[in-house]
Amino acid sequence: MDKITILGVGNILMQDDGFGVRVIERLQQMVWPENIKIIDGGTLGMVLLPYIEGTTKLLIVDAINADGRAGDFFCYKGNDVNTYFSNKISIHDLGINDLLASLKITGDPVQEIIVMGVKPAVVELGMELTDAVANEMESTVNKIIDLLKQWQIMPIATVD
Repeated sequence: MDKITILGVGNILMQDDGFGVRVIERLQQMVWPENIKIIDGGTLGMVLLPYIEGTTKLLIVDAINADGRAGDFFCYKGNDVNTYFSNKISIHDLGINDLLASLKITGDPVQEIIVMGVKPAVVELGMELTDAVANEMESTVNKIIDLLKQWQIMPIATVD
């Protein structure tokens, strides 16, 4: 059975940069099978290594610096994941790239990596997501659930 990790990254103190973490908070309101880990990675980078080791499928959720309008959704798979790392918003993106490189060096690479997220409107000091980004939360959660269904995974229940 695949070990699947959903990793939300970002800085919740920098408005839309916290999108990935906010999505994770929503996913943590659901009960998942034992082979699924839902992790709020914040801005930790390499500190996450022990939590990611052994993962066969990794889904990273983040604010994504790409061409488009604020709130536009992006999904990178396969070789396109490198595009995500080439358009960094903040230092935590570098840490995640180093983390994945470390797993390759240790001989325990993640077999499949997918990155999902939205383009931020504002990355400045503040705790609230902008409307353009907050409006994409549920849609992104649904896209994650659709991806997990493709991987034969369903939430068991929703926590009240």
